Amino acid sequence: MDPECSQLLPALCAVLADPRQPVADDTCLEKLLDWFKTIADAGSSLLLLQENPCLVTLLCPVLKPQDLSPRVLAFLLRLAGILAAQEDCFQHLQQGDLLPRLFGEAGPLGGAAWTAPTVRSGWIQGLCSLTQHPSALCFLAHSGAVDTIFSLQGDSSLFVASAAGQLLVHILGLSMQAPAEGHPSLQPAHWPACAQKIVGHIEESLRATATPQVTQALNVLTTMFSHCHDPWTQVLWVHLSPLVACLLEKDPVPAAHSLVDLLLSVARSPVLSSSSCGLWDTLAQTLSRLRASQAGPLALGILKLQECPKALRAQAFAVLLQPLTCVLEATTQAPGLPGSSGPGLQCGVAAIGPVASSEACAGRGGDPTDGELPLAWPPGSVGGTADAPLTAGMLLPSKAACVGLLCQTLAHLELLQPLRRSDHPAALQWFGDPHLRHRDPPLCVPGGLRAGPTSGPRFPGDAISGDRSPRAGDAGVCHPSGIPHKPRLQPHALLCLLQVLKKAFQATLQWLQSSPKPSGGGDLEPHAQLFLRELLPVLPKRLCSPCWDVRDSGLEFLTQTVRRWGGQAGFRHALLASEVPELTEQLLRDPESYVRASAVAAMGQLSSRGLHIIPASPGHPGAQQKSLLEELLHILSTDSEGFPRRAVMQVFTQWLRDSHADVAADTEHFVARVLRVASQDLDWEVRAQGLELALVFLEQTLGQPSSSCPYAMTPPAAAPPSLVAQALQPFCRVQLFDFAFRALFDCDRPVAQKSCDLLLFLRAKTASYSDQQGSSSGPDVASLEAALQRWQAGDQGQPLGDLEPEAVVAVLRSLDLEGLRGALAESSDHAEQSPLSLLQDMLATAGILGENEADCY
Repeated sequence: MDPECSQLLPALCAVLADPRQPVADDTCLEKLLDWFKTIADAGSSLLLLQENPCLVTLLCPVLKPQDLSPRVLAFLLRLAGILAAQEDCFQHLQQGDLLPRLFGEAGPLGGAAWTAPTVRSGWIQGLCSLTQHPSALCFLAHSGAVDTIFSLQGDSSLFVASAAGQLLVHILGLSMQAPAEGHPSLQPAHWPACAQKIVGHIEESLRATATPQVTQALNVLTTMFSHCHDPWTQVLWVHLSPLVACLLEKDPVPAAHSLVDLLLSVARSPVLSSSSCGLWDTLAQTLSRLRASQAGPLALGILKLQECPKALRAQAFAVLLQPLTCVLEATTQAPGLPGSSGPGLQCGVAAIGPVASSEACAGRGGDPTDGELPLAWPPGSVGGTADAPLTAGMLLPSKAACVGLLCQTLAHLELLQPLRRSDHPAALQWFGDPHLRHRDPPLCVPGGLRAGPTSGPRFPGDAISGDRSPRAGDAGVCHPSGIPHKPRLQPHALLCLLQVLKKAFQATLQWLQSSPKPSGGGDLEPHAQLFLRELLPVLPKRLCSPCWDVRDSGLEFLTQTVRRWGGQAGFRHALLASEVPELTEQLLRDPESYVRASAVAAMGQLSSRGLHIIPASPGHPGAQQKSLLEELLHILSTDSEGFPRRAVMQVFTQWLRDSHADVAADTEHFVARVLRVASQDLDWEVRAQGLELALVFLEQTLGQPSSSCPYAMTPPAAAPPSLVAQALQPFCRVQLFDFAFRALFDCDRPVAQKSCDLLLFLRAKTASYSDQQGSSSGPDVASLEAALQRWQAGDQGQPLGDLEPEAVVAVLRSLDLEGLRGALAESSDHAEQSPLSLLQDMLATAGILGENEADCY
């Protein structure tokens, strides 16, 4: 400890021990604990106590907790734990009978201070810190602290309850370290005392009839098997697995979600997954006993295991397919929607259809979350059996359950790819049925997620489209320029639609990207061709949705699809034959800024692929509207929101990298116009992206590959002097240096850092030209340096004007760019982050130090 800190520490301890003194905020106490822990980890805690006896004196007020504030009491408990983490210091504190009076029954337990969650949390954290050696285990076994930890598992504070469970895991792991050096006995009687007590408590909880007790035990075991992979954990699982299996015999299965977490943590353990401990049988039994909403996460976890029996994987596939099968059966069997006489999805699924009105959810008194789904599950279908057929009402009892299961399945749809080559009944059900063999799961998933008459299977495009593509005069389907502000769905139904729709878009991309490539190296894989051919004519319905989230998701999907398949002839033909490009261009003027930004990205991608058709002006059919470049420049100059302007800068940067036709026609003019607008933008991200565009322009002009990194150990190679002299002229003409030097003193640190990197790159590239010119101190250099000094002082009113390359190179050589980059990389409190400053601040708060300006942490 520094001498200056040692001098201030007694005064600080007196302030903390005095309940009448004001104490700094919790942040200062946390920083003080971090400082003590750093000192203890670097040396001896016992020596720290001997050199600073005021610390022992500080701990004594804990014996009278009613005199301390809860946060100071919690701080002292944690400090005691940090100091007692080393065994010699632990023994020193034990001699004074201090630790039993801190953490035992004679301490804060049961007092008025114990009612504060902060104190209970501090008590647990202090015990966790000191439980690092065998002496601490003996202390825990005889002090009654373990019983207190058991009770805190059910604490009203979730943070305290969670910390108590983690502390039990920590104690159990430390207890089993010594016997684990050999092979721990299978008999619990031979285990250490603490381990026996904890395992006995877990056994008792697993046998309990109250679900909270079962949940606590399962959570402790989950944490244990997730973080500890020692051989003794196998013995523990063998001992407890029969009790876990007994939970599956209860109806309903208690704490099902915690049970799933436990089984997956056991299956992921390298010690247990490779042993013959009946794990796979337990997993199979659990899949068959849990409800669909509970078994879904377990099925997903099983499919992600590296080593898993084929039969169990097939069973997990069947569980994962249940929600899709339920919706598909609801569609193909003509569910009870208007125009149908059979039973069906009265409210649970149909109400989240994209064209459902608010009245469609009124099947149960207008409650959009209610409604059973009485559709019978056909015997022998996926997930069902002839003896006990499942029903849609059992699988999807409410809209929330329906949406949750569908989103869960859609999010991991790429895991179903192996089913194409499988002979499992699930594969035959999906890919062998004559009605389904042309439908991959993403194509038929939301087939039941629509309202309106149904008379049999719809085409696969229903997965994202709803009923059909929009037509003029359709109610609720408007041109993008006249999008209604009020959606026709109830809020809950709208949220359900958005969740499923977004997952359907994501699942579609994942499925298509993971599809096998055509063997003959053709255009697209047949399933992808089928899907894209039927999707594109109906995608405009999503772009015309009254919900901005839907329009935004549709544009994002379009952007990713064009980026992936924009070069394929079949996709290009289908896209150009649809209304998608025209609608996307109109969404550049959408009232919602997020949609405008997504439309900018989509149009940039379409234009890069040559898929942007400029429509003729309605008033002058023979004339062309202004180009997309002009439209995007207009957005960059006039849009009131930052998101569209940022999107424009990203598009322009990518166009410059890819030598887009509109950019390559006059690159210098393009860069000059963009930098002139970006440099004046109030959004720092737009200015930073403008510097990125300037860097791309530098790299292309000077011949540096775009993958160059300014942080690389080897600086970029200097360009030939002739090339540099020729390149510096256009840099001056586009006012690149004016922008870069101004950004060097930007009030937003990321912009200044970006500018610093750009100028460092440029200085390295112009080194040869600088050496050839020699030192320069002409009037232009002096004028430029004076202007930069004014800018640094905050006066950036006057531009630099016309610059000469020689003056720019001379100023680049004179600036301390490395030092500036180092200063920008430092945190805002680097100068006042020392322990001495912390102690001074805390004392100043208490009025001990009068002349001290407290730092901002």
